[in-house]
Amino acid sequence: MLTARPTFVSVFFLLFLSLPLCSFSQTPNPVYNSFLKCFSDKTKTPQAQNVFSQTNSSFSSVLRAYIRNARFNTSSTPKPTLIITPRSDSHVSAAVLCAKPLNFVFKVRSGGHDYDGLSYISDKPFFVLDLSNLRNITVDIADQTAWISAGATLGEVYYRIWEKSKVHGFPAGICPTVGVGGHLSGGGYGNLLRKFGLSVDNLIDAKIVDVNGRILDRKSMGEDLFWAISGGGGGSFGVVLGYKIKLVPVPKTVTVFRVEKFIETGAVDMVHKWQSVGYRTDRNLFLRMLLQPVTRNRVQTVRATVVALFLGRADKVVSLLRKELPELALKKENCTEMTWYQSALWWDNRLNATVIDPKVFLDRNLDSSRFLKRKSDYVATEIPRDGIESLFKKMIELGRVGFALNPYGGKMAEIAEDATPMPHRKMLYKIQYSVNWQESSPEIERDLLNQSRVLHGFMTQFVSKNPRSAYFNYRDVDIGVNDHGPNSYEQGEVYGRMYFGRNFDRLVKIKTAVDPGNFFRNEQSIPTLPRKA
Repeated sequence: MLTARPTFVSVFFLLFLSLPLCSFSQTPNPVYNSFLKCFSDKTKTPQAQNVFSQTNSSFSSVLRAYIRNARFNTSSTPKPTLIITPRSDSHVSAAVLCAKPLNFVFKVRSGGHDYDGLSYISDKPFFVLDLSNLRNITVDIADQTAWISAGATLGEVYYRIWEKSKVHGFPAGICPTVGVGGHLSGGGYGNLLRKFGLSVDNLIDAKIVDVNGRILDRKSMGEDLFWAISGGGGGSFGVVLGYKIKLVPVPKTVTVFRVEKFIETGAVDMVHKWQSVGYRTDRNLFLRMLLQPVTRNRVQTVRATVVALFLGRADKVVSLLRKELPELALKKENCTEMTWYQSALWWDNRLNATVIDPKVFLDRNLDSSRFLKRKSDYVATEIPRDGIESLFKKMIELGRVGFALNPYGGKMAEIAEDATPMPHRKMLYKIQYSVNWQESSPEIERDLLNQSRVLHGFMTQFVSKNPRSAYFNYRDVDIGVNDHGPNSYEQGEVYGRMYFGRNFDRLVKIKTAVDPGNFFRNEQSIPTLPRKA
């Protein structure tokens, strides 16, 4: 049982008022001047164009460009004292070395999709190191590998692979503007995981800047640190510069489909049966289940939508699901055959995926964000039918919070729980709680955040236990935050066990070894071992 605590966001405004006056002054900023001089000296070139103080006319646009949650794009949201936008690996090294003596929290942002904004907000004076200019992607089809810089987006990765090959892909997320650095360092999850595992199950090498400013590859960093940044989050251990990935084979033709059911048209039976099919079926098939409370014919109900990718032809998946999930009533006319790259466009809700310009994934869609909250859970044993009925009733009662249910099994279940920091390999499926809104209203926000917490509480009876598990890349400050004071380890253990299970112990040891002074920290980073009295 989690104890009540002030929410991370609720204290922002008061803390914002307490930030140093130099952060907001229109007069020369001594912190800016000190950092800039150091940064320019170490890089041996003037760096004013890559360091932004709050008085810089471009500060707001640089900050806002990669804020993907509008909850953290308000006038009262704490702003960084400096934003640094490195353009090379050596710039990152210099930024770390120049920031250390200034004693500011050092946030690292690649794409800005961390749901609770931990890469670009803080309750203490802070800098943001924005990696969006580090976006190089080198694809080697002969070797079936690629080097990807941390600031590249998943959409850019998919496009650059597609440029070179129509029968290669990479298992990662469905949102094209997610940054590689955060996505891969936190595990990396997508609709190829039942066939090929997580993104981190397909890593070959990496580069990182450590707390001493050294640029290390896998060999020089050692297997412990490489393991830690392969799912334990890069922000606790250094600044991940990029990863070398192993490309995976995909067929020339894949199949996608979307089928909806409602309570009154068999959704309860379909969802109940899906639990025993999603993780057991052909590993070429990924059946995501979306649940959403809706109004239909003036009656409140729940819509259950199966969104699927099959690595093969439509006839085969229709025949397969006719036997395994007849409650879905899938027909060939529900299916669309296309290339794997087109399926990535389709999963991004580009309904004209077979004719759209493939270069659309190169658009970073700057300055776009919406108000949102996400939470997560894992299900280890099937929810009984009456449990599904009670869940639907609760969703209707609350009114706005939906679910995305993501099946495991296949390759995931074959990989040891300690192979990477992400331990939840044997679960049946993962739950993402999801609520979005458009209105900039504190009252609406409070109501919807409360709805998500109430539904999360209701689900306690159905989900994993001891500890209740959560997915690190669905960052959720409700489950615990760390102020990095005298109780840092105890605070970190609360969320750390939920995200990493027994792997938390190894992560703490690695953190203590590579960053004993805890320079790389955030509200949910890995703590160091407590000092002995």
